[in-house]
Amino acid sequence: QVRLVESGGGSVQAGGSLRLSCEVAGLVFRTACMSWFRQAPGKEREGVASAASSGNSHYTDSVKGRFTISKDNTKTTLYLQMNNLKPEDTAMYYCAAHTSSYCLLAPRQYNYWGQGTQVTVSS
Repeated sequence: QVRLVESGGGSVQAGGSLRLSCEVAGLVFRTACMSWFRQAPGKEREGVASAASSGNSHYTDSVKGRFTISKDNTKTTLYLQMNNLKPEDTAMYYCAAHTSSYCLLAPRQYNYWGQGTQVTVSS
């Protein structure tokens, strides 16, 4: 059974930092496409960052230079380091995975999801 469990969310002021973690069990973490998505109230789910098994990563434009995605294959844990946070980063953040080809930030590609962790950034 595949399980993804996020942690690390919280409330910070603008300019602050948070590090999200996603502990993964039940799939071959090393070869999976792992990504972070977020969803703000009233908005569609948005892809934030992806980490392919090749080591390549991809970011949505609004977080480039501020967020860093990383994988620890030994701990089967995905991370998202978020620096210089802005109020518009406020959302529920989800960890997601799939084992198919093409590691893209398209929610429909992903068949495994965590329960989410809330990030709130105040101005």
